[in-house]
Parts: sequence; C-alpha cells; structure tokens
Amino acid sequence: MIGKIVTGKSFKGCMLYLHEGRLQETEELQQQEMEKKQAQVIAYNQCFGNKKELIRQFIEVSKLNPNVSKPVFHLTISLAHADAGKLNNQQKADIAASLAKEFQFDRNQYVAITHADTEHEHLHIVANRIGYDGKTASDSNSYKHMAEFCRKMEQAYKLEKVLSPNRFLKPEQRVAQGQRIDQRKEVLKKHLSKAIKQCKNVQQIRQYMEDKGYKVEQGRGIAFTDQQNVYFKGSQVGYSLQTIENKLIQEQQLKQELKQQKQQQEQKLALERQQEQIRQQKRSRGHGMHM
Repeated sequence: MIGKIVTGKSFKGCMLYLHEGRLQETEELQQQEMEKKQAQVIAYNQCFGNKKELIRQFIEVSKLNPNVSKPVFHLTISLAHADAGKLNNQQKADIAASLAKEFQFDRNQYVAITHADTEHEHLHIVANRIGYDGKTASDSNSYKHMAEFCRKMEQAYKLEKVLSPNRFLKPEQRVAQGQRIDQRKEVLKKHLSKAIKQCKNVQQIRQYMEDKGYKVEQGRGIAFTDQQNVYFKGSQVGYSLQTIENKLIQEQQLKQELKQQKQQQEQKLALERQQEQIRQQKRSRGHGMHM
C-alpha cells in the first residue's frame, strides 16, 4: 500500500478530476474518460450530494477560515497489484474513516471515492481541512504520518508490505540512495528509446507501448501506466510529447543520412569495381598484344 497526501486550493478542480478524469481535448474523449473511470463515492462525512453540491458545500465551510489558502486535502491510497480485489467497499470506507481520524479531520467534511479504471486499485479521499468550528486540520509531517498509516493498514488487512521512503526509516533500516533507483522508470525509458528508433510517428509509438503492456494517454501531453498500474507522465522520464516528436524527427533524419551514406558507399564500391574491370581489360589487351 502506498499513500500520498497533497493540499490544494480548489475543491472544484479536485472533485472534477476525480469524477471526470483528466481533461481531454473533445467532449467525446471526455465522455470516454468518465466511463473508463467509473468514479463511485463510497463514503460521505458531514456532506452529501452530487459533485456540484459537494463542491458548493465544501467551499461554503472553507469560508469559515478565509486565511487558509489551501483548504483541500486530497489523499490517495494505492493498493499493490497483488492486493487487487482483496478489499470491498465497506473495508475501503473503513480505511478512509481511519485515515480521517489519523489526520484529525474525522469531524470535517470528506468523501471517499473509488475508480474502476485499473486493476491497481486506488482510494481517494477529498477532505475539507476547515471544520465547522473554523479550525484547520494540520498538514505537518503529513508524509511521515501517511507512511506510518499505510504500514498499520497493511498489517490490519493482511496486505502486501511496501517499504517506507528512506527519510521515514531509522538509520539502520535505510537503503542506500543508489539502491533505490526506480526500475519502473528505467524500463519505461528503455522501451521509449527503442520505440523511437523503430517507429515513424507518435501513433506507432502508442501501439508499440501498448503491445509492451502500457496504457497510453495522449492529450496536450503523453502519459503511461505500466502493468503494475503505476502512472508516469512522459516528462517525468525525460520523454514529454514534444521531446518524443523531436526525437522522432532526429531519428528519421539520422536514418535518411545513414541511407544516403550507404547509397554513396555502394556507388563508390560499384565505381571502384567498374574501374578495376576496366584496368583488368586493359591489362588483358596489353598482354595479348605482346604475345
């Protein structure tokens, strides 16, 4: 289990993202994105309604403390691939309730949302840091608290154990930084490098990566989800959409140059063979005259 927590400014932006997915270029693609997400609210706390009603309710309560610039808590719990299907919605709602208590927003507004778009299950909790009493839930040491919480839940629900980040471990438990290279990123980079060498355009690269088991999302940028359902933006591994397009152009130019060099070399060899044949013919004629 891996946990992530961020604070934000916009309840609307967070809610729309979780209900509708990433912003797409057309209404048709946006509808497909929503259908793929299949967002489902499995728990409400101190609030209720559809996404528009929830947004309005959260904003109204956040006004009780207008000095807080980031009233949004967005917490994500990602289950390991091996744990797919182990938890039902009630258990996920219970985890959300435990998480709310851990971060002391259990008396505040929050909703727990699941998605059915991947085998790698995610639980999202959107919470109002501002309570009905105007007090604000602290985000101090939130990453450490989240790591500790995940270890507790793994034990409680018999889930696959995941190492906490180095900075949250005791010195004797820490792994050398050089040993913590994210192999998933390295594998993704190798696949993209090979794809660029073999493909002529972005569409072919998408097909190549999908054949390798990745889900590819392309809009204003490009992103990849591997077979463990870990999501990477292309820019995170040095392959933004613009970079890929530039590298494709460079690769095609290089192939053209190599093709021209090969043709020139073949022409040179053909010319040398022709010249050698002419020299042999001259030597043969000279030898015949001397006889």
